[in-house]
Amino acid sequence: MVNSTVDDNGHAQIPDQQQHHCHCCQFHSQNQHKPVPVPKCLPKRIILVRHGESEGNKDDAMYTVTPDYRIPLTPKGIDQAKEAGSRIFDIVSDNGSEDNWKVYFYVSPYVRARSTLREIGRAFSRRRVLGVREECRIREQDFGNFQVADRMKVIKETRERFGRFFYRFPEGESAADVYDRVSSFLESLWRDIDMNRIHHDPNDDLNLVIISHGLASRVFLMKWFKWTVEQFEYLSNLGNCGFRVIQLGLGGEYSLAVHHTEEEMLEWGLSPEMISDQKWRAHASRSSWKDKCSWYLDAFFDHLANSDEDDYDEVKSDFSD
Repeated sequence: MVNSTVDDNGHAQIPDQQQHHCHCCQFHSQNQHKPVPVPKCLPKRIILVRHGESEGNKDDAMYTVTPDYRIPLTPKGIDQAKEAGSRIFDIVSDNGSEDNWKVYFYVSPYVRARSTLREIGRAFSRRRVLGVREECRIREQDFGNFQVADRMKVIKETRERFGRFFYRFPEGESAADVYDRVSSFLESLWRDIDMNRIHHDPNDDLNLVIISHGLASRVFLMKWFKWTVEQFEYLSNLGNCGFRVIQLGLGGEYSLAVHHTEEEMLEWGLSPEMISDQKWRAHASRSSWKDKCSWYLDAFFDHLANSDEDDYDEVKSDFSD
């Protein structure tokens, strides 16, 4: 690992004579005696994984007698998790051709998520795993305590009429509540990276694997990519042990389009504009997002003038009509 210091602006400074090469910290020297600011080492991938099939997925009656957090995986769910581990290994190792990489796991405290992690972990040797942390903020949406089947059917029908994001389950949470705690988790995740609490060697590609639940994963994506509530409402749930790979693009932006296809993203409920944004992020520089993504502003405004003069003339015209 390269020795570095941090200046008053939070930039890492590395002496020019030291050679350092990784996917996120490339830099050029112009002055032999002047430290060069470089970005923090970023994870190459953040992989969101939904747990395998649970007994509750198979039979809703389980929720009436077993607390949600204690519901285990089915034998099929265990097999799904083992297969997911193998697929994730192939992704982070580039099908075995790359050697400089590590994984760090975050996991929901629910039994089905912990069991999924245990089976996924079988694909990795100890030297590949930097660590694991149980994280309560990425748990399942709280639907109340024991769930009475007939009552839950009526409640979920009401949710569809009210709106999935803002509807709060009696004695439970709304998706908006989950969004708030996942947002808090994201802040902690970035502090883990910024302060290197993960103990990551920057010469290795870092892969963060977050094993959670369908809704928590969707609101994570919503927060990360600044999707609106309306866009969230169209997103489909992840399948059991389905995963989404958020990967660092060439210019320093993260994107789903680095690993996933347009057909996959359409299947997940992303609109053409959202997919266009993901494709752009795969190659864009971090500083150009505002200039290149006018569609995001268009989602909030009927019309924005191209210049202050155009804006003034149009406003005056509106008032004179």
